[in-house]
Amino acid sequence: MAKFIYRMQNILDIKYKLEESAKQAYGEARMKLTEEEEKLEALKHRKEEYIEAYRRSLEGRLVFVDIEENSNAVDLMDGVIAAQNENVKKASRNLELARQKMAEAMQERKMHEKLKEKKFEEFVEELNAEEAKEIDQVVSYQYNNKEKDDEG
Repeated sequence: MAKFIYRMQNILDIKYKLEESAKQAYGEARMKLTEEEEKLEALKHRKEEYIEAYRRSLEGRLVFVDIEENSNAVDLMDGVIAAQNENVKKASRNLELARQKMAEAMQERKMHEKLKEKKFEEFVEELNAEEAKEIDQVVSYQYNNKEKDDEG
């Protein structure tokens, strides 16, 4: 029996590798976004602690140096949080790009798999047609030989 050989198997193999690579890049981008979101949450928590320290410094005996330090710390944290928000947005954009690349790689791989399936179906049809032709030839040969035997 003939063996099916897909001529573009090496391309399909490359598509599998590209898809795997895209999935890995997506996973890394997802982890980076999670890491940046956790940093942002930690900064917000730290800002809340500075706000609480600022409130405590306004109660009781007023120490203006403490009040000024806590106020400056809160203002500084606002800037750091704004910068971290930008990091989160950037990581989110990178995640979306990685998702798109992964989807594209999956689509290309599926397209090549369908091409392979189609070529295999064509191969099977050709094989069946050849087999039917051979059977017809055998039947025809047997029929012709039987007629010759009957005449002779």
